[in-house]
Parts: sequence; C-alpha cells; structure tokens
Amino acid sequence: MEGKSCFFIGHREASEEIYPALYAMVERHIVEYRVREFIVGHYGGFDRLAASAVREAKRCHPDVRLVLLLPYHPAERPVQTPAGFDGTFYPSGMEGVPRKVAIVRANRYVVDHVDYLIAYAWHPASNARELVRYAQKRDKHIARVNHRPGRDGAKLN
Repeated sequence: MEGKSCFFIGHREASEEIYPALYAMVERHIVEYRVREFIVGHYGGFDRLAASAVREAKRCHPDVRLVLLLPYHPAERPVQTPAGFDGTFYPSGMEGVPRKVAIVRANRYVVDHVDYLIAYAWHPASNARELVRYAQKRDKHIARVNHRPGRDGAKLN
C-alpha cells in the first residue's frame, strides 16, 4: 500500500471531550503526512474514540484503511472484523508470547513498524505512557492529545 501508517495508543479511560482534537489529528495525518493506514486496538475508551475518528475521516478519504490490532492469536481468540474496519492484524512472531504480556508486545511490534503515533497518555504509571517512551527512543513522530482535568489541547512532537 502506498502512503504511511499510524498507530493509536492511549488510556482505557478517555473522555468524549478529546474527540474534536483527535479527529483533527487524524485529518492532519491523512492530508499532511499522507497516512493511509490507521491501526487501533480495542480495549478501551481511547481506542473506541480513535476508531470513530478514522471511520468519520474515511467518509472524505475512502482510500484510508482502519485496521484492528489483535494481541492474541486469532485461532485462540477469534475476532470478527468490526463494522467500519477494513481488516485485522496479528503481528508475526507473537505465537509464543505469554498472554499476560501479549498486548504490550503487540503494541511494541506495531510501534516498530509504523511511521506515526497518536497518543493519549498522561497517567504517570501506565502501559500507554511507557509505550510513548518506547516510541520516543525510536525517534517516532508522536502527536499527543493533551486533555485531562484542567488541561486540554493537542501538541505535536
């Protein structure tokens, strides 16, 4: 596929209030950075909002793909492709990964293989924040949704 790819990482708890900033980031990644594939998990509020933002953007950009990341082998834990998604992705080499670290390992795999990351990670001790640090060490382009009590907006690293 031509174009770039982007992965979303964020906290399970995410307010609808971040949606406008998140949607604007998705549009920016499509228009300015030529992102054509967005990869998202399905374990929390941020993932749900991210998928909604991409589905909405696909109305104007039908060539954009939305892909669901599967941290568990599809034969072990079958998942049907949800409505509005274009497919699923299970990272190669994950078959021997213990279940308790499968999500973290799948997320790292995707970070290693995408061009961009859109993050909503502000809890001090969280897997989302650790993944952002991991991406920073790999010089990934990270757009951050900065909305939490007493603070809102978005910034680009």
